[in-house]
Amino acid sequence: MTEAPPTGRRSTPFAHPDTPPTPPPRHQPSRPRLPAGLPHALLRWVVLALAVAAWELAARVHGSVYFPPPGRIARHMYDLWFSGPVRHLFLTEAAVADILPSLGRMAAGFALAAVAGIALGVAVGRSRRAYALCNPVLQFARAVPPPALVPVFVVVFDFGTPMQIASIVFSAVWPVLINTAEGARNTDPLRLDVAAVLRLGPVERLRFLILPSALPRIFAGLRLSLSLSLILMVFSELLPGTANGIGFTLTDAQTRSDLLTVWAALVLLGALGHLLNTALLAVEKRLVGKGRATA
Repeated sequence: MTEAPPTGRRSTPFAHPDTPPTPPPRHQPSRPRLPAGLPHALLRWVVLALAVAAWELAARVHGSVYFPPPGRIARHMYDLWFSGPVRHLFLTEAAVADILPSLGRMAAGFALAAVAGIALGVAVGRSRRAYALCNPVLQFARAVPPPALVPVFVVVFDFGTPMQIASIVFSAVWPVLINTAEGARNTDPLRLDVAAVLRLGPVERLRFLILPSALPRIFAGLRLSLSLSLILMVFSELLPGTANGIGFTLTDAQTRSDLLTVWAALVLLGALGHLLNTALLAVEKRLVGKGRATA
């Protein structure tokens, strides 16, 4: 028996002899990818640099005194706040009088709001009856605008630092409290049953079960509280009776029509907000994990 001559086609199982060969798959155009040597963090700085360059160009083309270019604002900020001696960490006397008091008020208000919010949130979240009873009150208190309470704080505390810190605490505590209560309520019941079988005490349950379970929600509330603390710090320093701080500098510059200082204070507030949020995010990634902490 003689073998059939080769036909030049590669036979495939269950294929008809007259079936044409399958054409090779078409080359799909690949999507543009980011260069391997350009990390995401560097891209953020590139976008920021482009935004600043566009601002610089638009301000110089417009030439308005109300819209100074960022180069002039940066030089004014350096001369006003960051041209001091090395022994003072390059801070000038104006920086000590303007920035440090504001940061102190904000830190005190944020710390008190965080401690009170976490403690009360855990207590409320672990009791269904307490959560059902307190939730309407919490939602009502959270919805009250902080400026509407200024007359109350003035009567209770009078003008000054106590009133400013109280206004920060009252408005910044609610995001922490509500998020902590929600996180404590969502603790896995199976883990609580295991803890009961192992006869863990209340402190051990709080340390090993409730707080780790609520930690992502706690940090979500802390980041909202941090932003509110910065806003309320500036607002409290705009009120009468304040003699220092960034908000006071902003008001004083407005009355003197010193627009360059006004812009410098606004840029400083934005930079402080970004730095504080980045620091809190780093702590969140350290405690919660990189997979859950988002920028």
